Amino acid sequence: MRKLYVTIFIISTFLLSCSGKSEKHSEPVTEGRWFTEKQFRLGKQVFTSQCASCHGEKAEGIVQDWKQRNPDGSFPPPPLDGSAHAWHHPLEVLVQQVNEGGIKLGGTMPAFGDTLSDEEVIAVIAYFQSYWDEQTYNRWVKMNADY
Repeated sequence: MRKLYVTIFIISTFLLSCSGKSEKHSEPVTEGRWFTEKQFRLGKQVFTSQCASCHGEKAEGIVQDWKQRNPDGSFPPPPLDGSAHAWHHPLEVLVQQVNEGGIKLGGTMPAFGDTLSDEEVIAVIAYFQSYWDEQTYNRWVKMNADY
């Protein structure tokens, strides 16, 4: 009987680890990432003042279902912590999205190209990527290597 419980535990652990779901970081991770500590600190300042009111203090989003349209037909801001689609985009696309905003894609995010410097745009992306778990971050790095 004990052997059966051990086998069930091992199989359950294996299935859970292969499910594709990963834990979100509740605290930012900077070690081993492409950005510097200086970029992270600047990104935190910019994110807090320009982005957190719509995307959440820890980039976790502020609405339950960001895929459901608002009553006006626009999409709500998605989470940027790696649990939505931001990780699917190369750095160039993320920069473009921040610079041009999300209105043309059905969202309400304003364009920040005239508001933020290039350095601030890169830093804000670094900041929200610090909340990506290792699996998500590594998939993004691999995708960018192939880009």
